[in-house]
Amino acid sequence: MSLGPVMVDLQGAALLPEEREMLSHPLVGGVILFSRNFESIEQLQGLVQEIHLLRSPRLLVAVDQEGGRVQRFRDGFTRLPAVRRLGEIHQKNPRHARHLAETTGWLMASELLSMGIDISFAPVLDLDYGISTVIGDRAFDRSAETVSDLAHAYMIGMRKAGMAATGKHFPGHGAVHADSHTDLPVDTRPYEDLVNEDLLPFERLIHYDISAIMVAHVVFSRVDNRPASFSPVWIREILRDRLGFEGAVFSDDLSMVAAHGAGCCTERAHEAIQAGCDMVLVCNSPEDRNEVLSELKGAESPVSHLRLIRMHGKFKMNRDELYASKAWLSAVEVVNSYEPSPLLDMDME
Repeated sequence: MSLGPVMVDLQGAALLPEEREMLSHPLVGGVILFSRNFESIEQLQGLVQEIHLLRSPRLLVAVDQEGGRVQRFRDGFTRLPAVRRLGEIHQKNPRHARHLAETTGWLMASELLSMGIDISFAPVLDLDYGISTVIGDRAFDRSAETVSDLAHAYMIGMRKAGMAATGKHFPGHGAVHADSHTDLPVDTRPYEDLVNEDLLPFERLIHYDISAIMVAHVVFSRVDNRPASFSPVWIREILRDRLGFEGAVFSDDLSMVAAHGAGCCTERAHEAIQAGCDMVLVCNSPEDRNEVLSELKGAESPVSHLRLIRMHGKFKMNRDELYASKAWLSAVEVVNSYEPSPLLDMDME
């Protein structure tokens, strides 16, 4: 069975019988986990293993483990500072900041991979203009050059661990005040400004073969009147053709308020896939998820399947082996050496 184009979520810490059935649906290709799905290391290992055994090829398992206020799994995992701290260090010592970024990317990815988790949707490539509270310290910096430099190092660390990186939120969420979880952000800047600023980190990491891009529910009104996640202009013409991206494209969560203008959730999924997304996320709304799995037609793509298969993690060590390794002990010491930003809970995305 191919990996389908829909990534779904789960209700709690254990699979329900109806969720096992849902995960066998041909439209499903992955599962995204949240804090509500984590109670303990042993429980999480069992949950992920059960998901793996349901299908062949196995479903993708993803999470948002950026660090700072967006770190779904905490107890038993290394507390990761918000990446803004790396941007602050970069201002004084770029070389040291790059080392810290690579080590942090490796540590984050290694800990998840040791649990059987394929993907953390990271790094954030948005620029922080001091406008977007939903981005804020999730961004490395305001400078496109600094973001590119640190995100590249972070991606190298993830890749060394065996995890494919996902740059987000294309083409940039940092210059709008509205939070796409609860409103539709509109960016009125001309395309030339975006090319010279927000698109630079995406262009740079595409040059370095980043594996995936997540597209934002943001309207760039002087480019297209549709949110980028539903826009063939942004995905097919700009991301694929102009920037030359050949990897997997993920939508942001279609249950977010910013996506509602595209119609019911099935229509949103159809529009996003037609625009060029390989996989759409449907989270935090069982009604939307069930509707999409019941009504979405003709969405499977052999090309998308091949792109998504490449997102599978390369599991090198189990948890016990990792935590006993000199590499992990050294990485934890490095990450603990730079002061973390205050942690705020953020269990949306």
